[in-house]
Amino acid sequence: MSNICYRDTIGDMARRAATKYGDKIAIIFRDMKISFYDLERQARRFANLMTSYGVRKGDRVAIYAYNSHYYPISMMGLAKIGAIQVPINYMLNAEEIAYVVNHSGSRIFIVEDILYPIIAKDQAKFTTVEKWGFLPLGDSLVPEGFFNMVTEMEAMTYDEPQVEVSAEDIVQIPYTSGTESKPKGAMLSHRALMSQYHSCIFDGQYETDDVSLHALPLFHCAQLHCFLMPYLYVGATNVIMHKADPLEMIRLIEKYQVTHMFAPPTVWIGILNHPEFKNYYHSSLKKAAYGASIMPVEIIKQLAVTFRGLKLWNYYGQTEMGPVATILKPEDQLLKPGSAGKPVLNVETRLMDDDGKFVPLGEVGEIVHRSGHVMTGYLNDPEKTAEAFEFGWFHSGDLGRFDTDGYLYVVDRKKDMIKTGGENVASREVEEVLYQVPGVEEVAVIGLADPKWIEIVAAVVVPKKGAALGEKEIIAHCRERLAGFKCPKKVILVDRLPKNPSGKILKRELKEKFVAA
Repeated sequence: MSNICYRDTIGDMARRAATKYGDKIAIIFRDMKISFYDLERQARRFANLMTSYGVRKGDRVAIYAYNSHYYPISMMGLAKIGAIQVPINYMLNAEEIAYVVNHSGSRIFIVEDILYPIIAKDQAKFTTVEKWGFLPLGDSLVPEGFFNMVTEMEAMTYDEPQVEVSAEDIVQIPYTSGTESKPKGAMLSHRALMSQYHSCIFDGQYETDDVSLHALPLFHCAQLHCFLMPYLYVGATNVIMHKADPLEMIRLIEKYQVTHMFAPPTVWIGILNHPEFKNYYHSSLKKAAYGASIMPVEIIKQLAVTFRGLKLWNYYGQTEMGPVATILKPEDQLLKPGSAGKPVLNVETRLMDDDGKFVPLGEVGEIVHRSGHVMTGYLNDPEKTAEAFEFGWFHSGDLGRFDTDGYLYVVDRKKDMIKTGGENVASREVEEVLYQVPGVEEVAVIGLADPKWIEIVAAVVVPKKGAALGEKEIIAHCRERLAGFKCPKKVILVDRLPKNPSGKILKRELKEKFVAA
């Protein structure tokens, strides 16, 4: 029997939103305003375009682009025909992109015009691609052998595709950052993402009257699945930026009376410190979210003073969780500084040791989850999938502890724990202390090889503009607040820290760059 009456998929979500919210503005991109009704029509056109090129249920389509309305359109369109979106990190080089495309088995590759030069000379490396699509958001000419996605969509009908799609079908395969190994493809089903949207809407307090600004990359699951897609779900208006730029973010908040925005702490700091900030009105902003790293307490206080009445949320999770697992809510930001909060609506979170036993309250263990959010598994990697789901829970790879009130504190990456002189040191604990040093803007604590200690604790510090910081005073500050073995033995002052597009500090790059004396 057909399950058409029982569907709850991303494609169904798009159609229901169009029915409910009709002519209301769903997306603003540059000077373009798209209603919920038109968004659904464009998703159908994209679905029909892909079908015309032979895309069938289960096929993969890679999209390599900066932010635009075409990200949700392609996501919703592929969902309608049971096909799968493979979002590509635009910071990768051609060889890295080819790995993701080939590993995913993507048959169609769509590239934005501004990014085309990166892959132009290396198309032969993309061995699985059968059809090349070009997304001209500028005035670029379509390269030979590519179809023009914009004009070809316009030639398609608005007919709803008649494809039977199940909630357990895979709808997207984002690739992990590959901090420990080759990137892995996390298979996310309609069920997982819809469950995740419900959690975000409930715990993040999303409302139909909100206007949300989306500046961080949509290829990353945080911006796309924690914010844009669930906000479309509830009928809110969404302002999409092509690329993140602090000044443009400031301008758009005023122009469109933005009520909600997500950004990592580094971006919030950049906005607050921007010389043009004082020239714009920001009274509309009432909700803000952050993630990827801890928010210094002084910045939380500054945000509260600057944006009167602002409510702040901290989101924590993993790509494999769709991605949110826990949220620290506004009322707890100063009561529980540094905490990742509590599990969201559809998530159960525990701490586990290496033998699969839950650890006592207050002790450190690996953060594990059970949830409707969780991925189906890693594409073409049964060994890593089995490892990730050992003992019947999803293993995050992060270490954490719960306090007596049930709030989660992320201690460190399990495999990145610094072991110095036989003692384990959580880099996050040291970082929290370093953020208290006057004049410190950003910090990353890493382990560097050492002949005596095996590893030493090293602090890579970005000073605030004009601040006079020295190694001795930083180490002295730590010695007053930390056990001796936890204190940095080396302090490195730098102008900036390397980050991925979601704002996460790339500690692997720092370890490769700096060598202990």
